[in-house]
Amino acid sequence: MTTDKKKKNTNDQWYHPSRDVIEKAIIKDYEKHYQKSIKDREGYWAEEASKLDWFEKWDTVLDSSKKPFYKWFVGGKINIIQNAIDRHLKNWRRNKLALIWEGEPGDLRTFSYHALNREVSKFGNVLKSMGVQKGDIVTIYMPQIPELAIAMLACAKIGAAHSVVYGGFSVEALAERIEDADSRVLITADGGWRRGKITDLKSIANEAMKRSPTIEVCITVKRTGQDVYMENDRDFWYHDLMTLPIASAKCETEVMDAEDILFILYTSGTTGRPKGVVHTHGGYTVYTSTTHRYVFDITDEDRWWCAADPGWITGHSYIVYGPLINGATILMYEGAPNHPYPNRWWLMIEKYGVTILYTSPTAIRGLMRFGEAWPNRHDLSSLRLLGSVGEPINPEAWRWYYRVIGKEKCPIMDTWWQTETGGFMITPLPVTPLKPGSATRPFFGNEVAVVDDKGKEVKRGEEGKLVIKTPWPGMARTIHKDPERFQEIYWKDYEKQGWYKAGDSARIDEDGYIWIIGRIDDVIKVSGYRLGTAEIESALVSHPLVSEAAAIALPHELKGNAIHAFVILKAGKSGDKQLGEELKEHVSHELGPIARPEEIIFSDALPKTRSGKIMRRVLKARALGQDEGDLTTLEE
Repeated sequence: MTTDKKKKNTNDQWYHPSRDVIEKAIIKDYEKHYQKSIKDREGYWAEEASKLDWFEKWDTVLDSSKKPFYKWFVGGKINIIQNAIDRHLKNWRRNKLALIWEGEPGDLRTFSYHALNREVSKFGNVLKSMGVQKGDIVTIYMPQIPELAIAMLACAKIGAAHSVVYGGFSVEALAERIEDADSRVLITADGGWRRGKITDLKSIANEAMKRSPTIEVCITVKRTGQDVYMENDRDFWYHDLMTLPIASAKCETEVMDAEDILFILYTSGTTGRPKGVVHTHGGYTVYTSTTHRYVFDITDEDRWWCAADPGWITGHSYIVYGPLINGATILMYEGAPNHPYPNRWWLMIEKYGVTILYTSPTAIRGLMRFGEAWPNRHDLSSLRLLGSVGEPINPEAWRWYYRVIGKEKCPIMDTWWQTETGGFMITPLPVTPLKPGSATRPFFGNEVAVVDDKGKEVKRGEEGKLVIKTPWPGMARTIHKDPERFQEIYWKDYEKQGWYKAGDSARIDEDGYIWIIGRIDDVIKVSGYRLGTAEIESALVSHPLVSEAAAIALPHELKGNAIHAFVILKAGKSGDKQLGEELKEHVSHELGPIARPEEIIFSDALPKTRSGKIMRRVLKARALGQDEGDLTTLEE
């Protein structure tokens, strides 16, 4: 790749793909492919859907008669398992590795597609024996172990929906989600490993079940082996059930309508109770597999590592479903990236020959802190592509990731999408010229815009609200039990135009590249000027001593709001008043005097979810002495 060409007013270099990357790419001409997908959107998605196995083909590609409750592949009969497992059993992939799993203590398990099918079929029959029927919602509350993926796949196979509750959530969060889903069955584990310590999931599950009278059956995986309370006639050990005659290895894959529910996944907003976002078998299967295949140029030789948790949408779409549909070999890891040492990830890439790493900017910044010596000890030459997800990646972290981990040969696929979208919406392809920090262009079939409150497109370079102008197959169908809220949150603001409101602010530069600035509620107004927290944080992290930063707005008599920044310094560095002034001046130099922080607070850690998002509202509540609210998503 070359890095010599610059463009004015974009403040970033261009990074061009090498000839080797272009020659191996599935899609070599983005613009041609994109225009085709826009001119005949339904034809494009019908063509992609035809690459999958269906029990019965659809009658109508898209039904827009009841906007915004769109339906895709109407009349089609399909099951995601038919494509994620069943079709691979008919060819050589039957004996290919589907999953390589490493636990934090170092234990290792592997599953071929044949072996994965056996486990999924057995557990599907176990669930049936416990009374789980087509259309039921099963709640899953587990650490990152193979049984989590197996449980998800088994639910889908027998026609039940799953609701995965992230294993870092509290009693209240779990009970609330069980109640909303009306789950009869809960699948959990005695615990999991995180930074050398056991997370006691069964105790949390027991407490949640006291508050959730709908639960009749709890199946527990023995992971850590500590003593846990098991209630007679309700609690069963997973390993015991899987040895019984009920756990037959033959289980038919249920024929589902394309619009039948596949899963619900709860996502939190800034206000109100969590929203159970609904995804379906047909459109989600098509969209996740297509986005995964084209954005990461998936081949049969790839070893794919999405270093997220299956408890989030990233894990659903790009650990479990998308990669399996595309016949990839998946790496899954239970623990923290820096345990017991900061080379854990680099060691695993070398050990397993990982070809693609997809992770969050927070994880990259966290590992940057420890310097280049740790990754440089390892042979990372197997890597051919890198990816970023979860939040805008600041250019400093992008360049470090590109140079130190990718050795300047691996393009970075910086993807923007949401729980509600099901898959990538704005993303480069391997052939796309890159600008550090930009998600680049829309994925095929998607038309996006940056608009003001009235829906008028803002000028190039100006900030506005990101909207998606057209429907796509992976879109959420509704909010469980609350279709009115679905309309209110996502569609009401631009109801006349029929646009989806993403809730993010963004800008489009003179080259048509899209820059995500951050959540609309992560925008600070200082003296009437709007500043994205991501922009301020990027400016701070570009200082050589800063590893991570979080910016919040606190009330100010004159400015309305003033910027307060929390800063984590690189390992071995300490902060003082002089450095604080230096950092204020640095931000002022990078973004202008209006962005100069009022105060710099040096910290050892920031409140974050385990998906890597900084909880700025917690910092704000602490600074104002207010109630910190629900902390169930916090990692520590």
